[in-house]
Amino acid sequence: MSEHPTAALDDVVHQRHRLGVLTIASEAKRVEFGYLRTTLELTAGNLSRHISVLEDAGLLEVEKGYEGKRPRTWVTITAAGRKALAREMDALRALLERHDER
Repeated sequence: MSEHPTAALDDVVHQRHRLGVLTIASEAKRVEFGYLRTTLELTAGNLSRHISVLEDAGLLEVEKGYEGKRPRTWVTITAAGRKALAREMDALRALLERHDER
């Protein structure tokens, strides 16, 4: 008997807001914090915490700087982040296929 597809889900990636951050970041060269906050409908503090978890895991890089006189934070997905996201998507596909077989 093979391992159930849920065993392949990564707790760091799978949390829905972190999955959202990684997915959005994978679609752009870099993404601005305010865009993520608005798109994912999170408070700044909540989003900061999710970004920290992903950064600590090596899945994101965070860049702080200025746009004009306004401070900005940009997020970029790393190569490890892209691989983790791809593994997560593969696990989700496997779950869907298993479900559809029933």
